[in-house]
Amino acid sequence: MIGRITGTLLEKNPPQILVDVHGVGYEIDVPMSTFYNLPATGGTVSLHTHFVVREDGHFLFGFATEEERATFRQLLKVSGVGARMALAVLSGLSVNDLAQAVALQEAGRLVKIPGIGKKTAERLLLELRDKLGKALPSMTGARLAAAAPGAAPDAKSDILNALLALGYNEREALSAMKGLAEDVGVSDGIRQALKALSKA
Repeated sequence: MIGRITGTLLEKNPPQILVDVHGVGYEIDVPMSTFYNLPATGGTVSLHTHFVVREDGHFLFGFATEEERATFRQLLKVSGVGARMALAVLSGLSVNDLAQAVALQEAGRLVKIPGIGKKTAERLLLELRDKLGKALPSMTGARLAAAAPGAAPDAKSDILNALLALGYNEREALSAMKGLAEDVGVSDGIRQALKALSKA
């Protein structure tokens, strides 16, 4: 319904901000990763948004990047995770750090986030494992097929997207993927590629 907002930043009261758009003030909750990168009050801000309608009210969430919003939406699909918890996850971990925690199945990094217990952390890791690639930037299938021989095309796409989201450039990611087996799974492929990159 409301996909993007651009306006003047009037107030900053973490995790909420107030943005004026042509005389209308929007209260928007943002993760700390977005909050830290906001301009000074009075500056212009542009955010990707996610609109939530609940019985107790309407809520607008804002994100500095499309990747943050896509990851937030994937978190909402995990059973037992609401908007507040999803916001807490993105406040405690960057998209890259979350992708790495999921790739390596590191529950310990999630339980450090307030409100996330061991069972919730394990559920997040399990349910995000196959959804992570969908939350990250996509590349064309043809480009992927030509770029990274070895793993199956779908797995290739998810592995490469995850590596790119973790901050590696395309050349580094493709190089790390060359030795992957034809039938490697996404999580195993990411783990093996990260191991190769750590030795490089």
